Amino acid sequence: MNTAFYIARRYLFAKKSTNAINIISAISLAGVFVGSAALLIILSVFNGFEEVVLKMYNTFTPELVIAPATGKTFDPRIATLQKLKNDKRIYSFTEVLSENALLRYKDRQSVGLIKGVSDAYLKNPNLDTIVVQGKFVLKNDAGSNAVIGSAIQNYLMINTNDPFTPLQVFSPKKGGGQSSINPADDFTMSSIPVAGVFEVQQDFDNITIVPLGFARQLFQEEKKVSSIEINLQKGISADDFKKEVEQRIGKGFEVKDRLQQNKVLYNILGTEKWAVYIILTFILIIAIFNIIGSLTMLVLDKLKDIAVLSSLGAGKTLIKRIFLIEGMMITMTGCIFGLLIGFLFCLIQQKYGLVKISEGTILNAYPVAFKWTDFLLVFFTVGLFSFVASALSANLSVKKINHINQDF
Repeated sequence: MNTAFYIARRYLFAKKSTNAINIISAISLAGVFVGSAALLIILSVFNGFEEVVLKMYNTFTPELVIAPATGKTFDPRIATLQKLKNDKRIYSFTEVLSENALLRYKDRQSVGLIKGVSDAYLKNPNLDTIVVQGKFVLKNDAGSNAVIGSAIQNYLMINTNDPFTPLQVFSPKKGGGQSSINPADDFTMSSIPVAGVFEVQQDFDNITIVPLGFARQLFQEEKKVSSIEINLQKGISADDFKKEVEQRIGKGFEVKDRLQQNKVLYNILGTEKWAVYIILTFILIIAIFNIIGSLTMLVLDKLKDIAVLSSLGAGKTLIKRIFLIEGMMITMTGCIFGLLIGFLFCLIQQKYGLVKISEGTILNAYPVAFKWTDFLLVFFTVGLFSFVASALSANLSVKKINHINQDF
């Protein structure tokens, strides 16, 4: 057995002549224990919130979007896109034509985004999960229907159960506004009943989804589209497929994955998580550096042992390593038990939801999700600062050796 490790282990469990050493060591271990558990729990809760938010966004956000590199629209009938449309790895290939328009319902009006989609859009099995009123139906026997975001519904006070009052949509005519005396003649107006209301997030809740044919008639666009939304079959890598599509369609188009479509969201989620990690790490550092006081007192308590080891030929490196290992054993013991308790707490929270969120929110309890990298991150953080604190204290033992040698 390693000599330094053997002696350090004996010191860890042996009684000290000064009871304060035991108390300070226990406080150091408890501080690291609580700090490690808290850091793991907080990171896991942030992972849970991240999964919830991204799941909400991903319900509405396709895996890939093809858009023109310049301009607003493009012709989807080009050979490369038609060949891509028939690729068996694609689950849904949706043509989208979108533009801002004026919405009016009774005596209220608002500006919103009209998003015309082809029939493949309804392949998304999660659409029904975001509906808060009515149904997600774009076509029925009576004709076209619209599904609106909750922000539009709240502002315009639209009643989805009133089939006799449709939503009126106004869009500027192409080439209009030049010779018309009546300003109303410069707009194309179409009416469409509202079949349902969806709610995802504020960024999406001002969108009105309509059939592609209705959007073409409204915007007077017979052939072109604004973008193509693609969802892949299960098991197909979106990153690999994205690279392949970029090579096939050339530089005239942009292909965006979910990260690129919601770049601000991903940045915010990542920034918040790292900010909390840094704050808790500073608290953990304070707890870890309590070990300096504990080891300093231990060195003073073991001066006779240091003198005996030195007389037996033990070098400065060995004695320094003893107290370094001693400090690491105290702090890493607290870290390991902290990770274990934090893991068990998160498991219980996942299964039973003990810690509740205030009423009026979508979630009943704080969500929790595990990432193995968080365990490594906490372990590495504690290990790094434990090594620094223990090394500083171990240097004191070397100085004491010098004093002892001078006395002799």
